[in-house]
Order: sequence, then structure tokens, then C-alpha cells
Amino acid sequence: MKPVHPTFREALGFWLKLGFISFGGPAGQIAIMQAELVERRRWIGQERFLHALNYCMLLPGPEAQQLATYCGWLLHRTWGGIAAGVLFVLPSAILLWGLSYAYVSYGHLPAVASVLNGLQPAILAVILVAVLRIGRHALRRPIHGAIAAAAFLLLVGGAVPFPAIVIGTVALGALGGRFLPRVFAARRAHSEASGTSFVLDDAAPGRPSAPGWSRSLRVVALGLALWWTPIVVAGVSLGWTSPLAEAGLFFSKAAMVTFGGAYAVLPYVGQQAVDVYGWLYADQMLDGLAFAETTPGPLIMVLQFVGFMGGWNQPGDFQPLVAATLMAGMTTWVTFAPCFLWIFLGAPFVERLRGHALLDAALASVTAAVVGVILNLALWFGRPVLWPDSAGLNLFAAATGIAAFIALARFRVGTVWVVFASGAWGLIAGHW
Repeated sequence: MKPVHPTFREALGFWLKLGFISFGGPAGQIAIMQAELVERRRWIGQERFLHALNYCMLLPGPEAQQLATYCGWLLHRTWGGIAAGVLFVLPSAILLWGLSYAYVSYGHLPAVASVLNGLQPAILAVILVAVLRIGRHALRRPIHGAIAAAAFLLLVGGAVPFPAIVIGTVALGALGGRFLPRVFAARRAHSEASGTSFVLDDAAPGRPSAPGWSRSLRVVALGLALWWTPIVVAGVSLGWTSPLAEAGLFFSKAAMVTFGGAYAVLPYVGQQAVDVYGWLYADQMLDGLAFAETTPGPLIMVLQFVGFMGGWNQPGDFQPLVAATLMAGMTTWVTFAPCFLWIFLGAPFVERLRGHALLDAALASVTAAVVGVILNLALWFGRPVLWPDSAGLNLFAAATGIAAFIALARFRVGTVWVVFASGAWGLIAGHW
């Protein structure tokens, strides 16, 4: 029997629940949506879900949040997409603000410092496991291994900026898919739910009227206005060199190149925030990543922590907490506002592009490059954790990192449990 189409209220309840249980980074969040939307509730067909996922992975920004927005749009169009996308982020934003305030208020207490000493090497282990897991699925052809190695070497050497690598990889994958399809072609996933009845069936189009230029122009105009209004207000009222306006401009640029999720863009954001703007230190960036790992929602929420720290350290004419809150809000807004634009503009067209060879080839190439980018992230973060202040190897950090890596890679313990256990271990060891 075909399942009943959910009401908007029923869907709203699910998106709210998802916002509170979406731990585990993009892989875990996508797995939750797969289990709930496809397998349990049967709201969306398997191939339709995978097609939406492929599109979201090619977009700049957090693919899990964009996938939730896309699925909400499939079920209830614009308001469904807005509800799904906002509720996916809102619980994490509130929790992370509280953690950020506690960090700047009590972060120098011995107990807090001990917890962070355990969390930092655990996050390094999480990053390394991500390299292995993504690489196992992404590097299935020799050309993809070469792309990953090239991305890593170019980033380590600093010869090519991260945005150029992303753009070049997309172009290479598309051209390769066109002229060398056997070399660049992606391997297709097979539906595990074929023959199952869904609300939005794989075969049935279930799509709105053909999108036209009029609708597209309205979506672009409204999306850009919502995205850029806070930046313009900050620039005009406070000056374009104020930290709030600079944050809006910088994180808008970062939102345009955030391919592959938080791990892929953090080296670029971290180096700029630490070395260029002076908003925070490298070890604080890693602490923020630890906070983002232990809260639900997209891992890219670590950027909110960067914004909070920037406002706290450079408050200007505001009180530190007010400046930090404004800058955190600006960072979160410009990080996620573009995501809604990409989905509402592209989804009607993408529904007509199932199985497009060039799209699949570009996706496979970008995913391969992300493997090299994540490995570079581990190297960039690992230095201050394992070799702090050139004082030699930190044996406690090394041992904690190895134990966390084994728990994640060998025994497949959940990321949240490993991170919490590492923080507890750091607290215990700090009192010995």
C-alpha cells in the first residue's frame, strides 16, 4: 500500500527532531535521513534521494543541510524547504552560542583546559578517519587517486588557493566525463529499496511546472537581497573595515567555496581567520571544531564559533558579548542563506537531470579532491596539537589520538561517544 503524503505539521515535527539528533557530521546526518525518509517513512524514493544528494554535494555549503532543504522542498515546496533547512541548523546554533560564551568566560580554568587537551587529539583522529572513509568510496579509479594527491600537494605547498582547486576540479571532471568517460565516469549506486512504494516515487515525476526565467529571476533577486542586506547594513552603519562587515564579506566568500563540507574549507578559513584577520588562534580553532563535533547540526557550524571569537576579541564600540553575538549571527546567516538560494533556484531543474553523465563525473572528481583537502586539514591542525611550541612530541596527545583513532576506525564507535570519552579522559588526566 502506498504511504500517505505527510502533512506539513507532520513533516515539521520530523525536521525539528532531526535538528536535535543530527550528530556524526554529514555522513551520519545523511544516513539518518536515508533511514527515516527512505526506509522507515517511505516519503522519498531511493533513487530520488540519491539524485538530490548528488546535486547537494556539488554545491558550495553543507551538503546535509542542503539535502534536508531539498527534501523539504520535494515534500512541501518553498515553505517545506525553509522549515527543513532552518530547523536543521537552529538547535546547533543555540547550543554552540552557549558553548562559545562558556569557553570565553571559563576556558582558562584548569578543568576546562584539561577537557580540551583530551578533545583536540580526538578531533584529529576524527579527521583522519574521515580521510579513510571518504577515500574508500571516492578513490575507485586511478584518476581520482591522482586528483586527491594533487589537491593535497598543491595545498601543502601553497602554490594554488583552495577556491582555484575546487573550480579546477569541477572543470576537469566535467571535461573528463565528456571526452574520457571511461576514465572519469563515477560508479553508480544501486537502490536498495527498489520495488518499494513511496510517497514521492522514483518513477513518478511529481515536479512543479517547468521553471522559467521569470521564476528564476525572482528567486535570485529575493535570495541575494536576504543574503546581502545584513552585510550592507553593517558596512554602511559601522564602516566596511569594521569586523562585522569584514566577517560578512569574508564568510560570504567562504560560503561560495565550501565544497566538500567543513573539513574541506577549514584550512582556508582557519588560515585567513588566524593569520590575516587575527580573530582567534589555531588551537582555539580546533577547540571550536571540538564543540561543533559534540553538538547536533552541520559541522560547518564551527564558523559561528570563529565569528563569536572574532567579535569577542575585536569588539570595537560594542560590549564584547554583544559584538560576539552580532558577529556569530552574521557568520551563521551568510553561511546558510546562500544554501536556500541554491536549492530553490536549482531544484526544479535538477529534478530533470537524473543520471546525467557530466554531473556524475564532476561529482566524483570533486569528492576525490576533498580527500586530499581533508588530509591537508589534519596536517595543519596536527602540528600545534602534537608538537606545541616546538617543545617536542606531546605524548599524552599522541596516545589519546591513537586510542581515539582505533576506537573510530577499528571498532566503529560513534564519533560523539569518542569525543565525549576523550574529553572525560583529559579531565581525569589533568587531575592526576
